[in-house]
Amino acid sequence: MLRLIRRISRLALAWVFFAGFAAAFAQGDVKSGQYLAKAAGCIGCHTDTRPGSAPFAGGRALDTPFGTFYGPNITPHRETGLGNWSEADLRRAIRLGERPDGTHYFPAFPYPSFTGMTDKDIRDLWAYLHSLPPVNKANRPHDLRFPFGWRFLVTFWKWLFFTPGPLVASPQAPAAVNRGAYLVRALGHCGECHTPRNFLGGPKADRAFAGAKLPEGRTPNLTPTRLKKWSDAELKKFLLTGLTPGGDVAAETMGEVIENTTSQLTPGDLAALIAYLRTLAPLPDEPR
Repeated sequence: MLRLIRRISRLALAWVFFAGFAAAFAQGDVKSGQYLAKAAGCIGCHTDTRPGSAPFAGGRALDTPFGTFYGPNITPHRETGLGNWSEADLRRAIRLGERPDGTHYFPAFPYPSFTGMTDKDIRDLWAYLHSLPPVNKANRPHDLRFPFGWRFLVTFWKWLFFTPGPLVASPQAPAAVNRGAYLVRALGHCGECHTPRNFLGGPKADRAFAGAKLPEGRTPNLTPTRLKKWSDAELKKFLLTGLTPGGDVAAETMGEVIENTTSQLTPGDLAALIAYLRTLAPLPDEPR
């Protein structure tokens, strides 16, 4: 009987240990989530440009050919932010591009790229966002041209241009290249600005990363057609400081990406990002 009691006690202790470990895992890693928020550039779209604006409280304008979108408040405020969201709600938004009520997000929210994130990274990002100070700031309605404000139209857009699901690593590629692909294609969503789009706003898949026309100007070609002129050291310096090999500085939008995102990456992730860009198929620049 004493042996049985000891066995039950050991099993109970083991259950408590593993239950605690599972609970901690389920809650996510705040520090990891903070790094992911930097790698994903969240602050750039979710923080107003006006001086004194609270980080992640929304209000940032994004001008597009379809009208102006405004980044929402993603602090954990219960009335105006994500305070009433569950982790499943965030996963649904990132993975499927849907709001908690099931309606579609406009693809100005880059879920076509973020859908590639792993479940663990989404959980860690949720933990970090939930740790932010809640800010009571109402979301500003988008200002879109007719008929692009009709959310049901996004259903058809998704049929044409959206494939949900985590990014699948290439079994033939080195680990560093796969990590770089994840940073570029999913977290960093580089293709959202560096891939040209058609008249419906859908990315031209056969022209991925070849550069694009945006309301504020043109984004450069990220394939080896252009980047082969730069050494790894030169590209690394640009992504850390914004200085080009010729002594120019990055344009305002890319400068912000460098400040908030690429300069915040670990040395290993920065090297992986560069390694992946080197593997892209060379494509001609997008016609002017």
